[in-house]
Amino acid sequence: MSEYGKVVSANISTETGTAKKSVTKITLDENGIVDDAHAGFKNRNVSVLSIESITAFNHKSGMNIQPGEFAENLTLKGVDLSKLKLGDQIKINEVILEVTQIGKECHGEGCAIFQKVGKCVMPTEGIFCRVLKSGSIQPGDDVRLVENNTTRE
Repeated sequence: MSEYGKVVSANISTETGTAKKSVTKITLDENGIVDDAHAGFKNRNVSVLSIESITAFNHKSGMNIQPGEFAENLTLKGVDLSKLKLGDQIKINEVILEVTQIGKECHGEGCAIFQKVGKCVMPTEGIFCRVLKSGSIQPGDDVRLVENNTTRE
């Protein structure tokens, strides 16, 4: 698997459990995204979702959810995140992210989207990563998904 796409949106927030705001550029270090509330969350310091998931959710729910509102740090397009397995990598510029978790438990009443709609896509379609190589990311950057053959059977 080697797929290519683009960064649609880079998003941060200063508090956990809240929607993230789109920014023009993010800087990542070994703790995650500088100035983001999830920095330092060991294996979940960067969250990723596809714009295709957001678009499908909006179509089904009649909502108009924007990138970052599911609390994802990176919104990507043109890559099938469902193909990713633990240990696979997302490469953007010099940044290398390693997939450490697929999906998550929903915060339920503590989730802004769940409060609005009663459901969320992050539990099934969200990808969580740790930073293997630091750098900067901004909307429009190229994305490459890379399979880790040592973790595949």
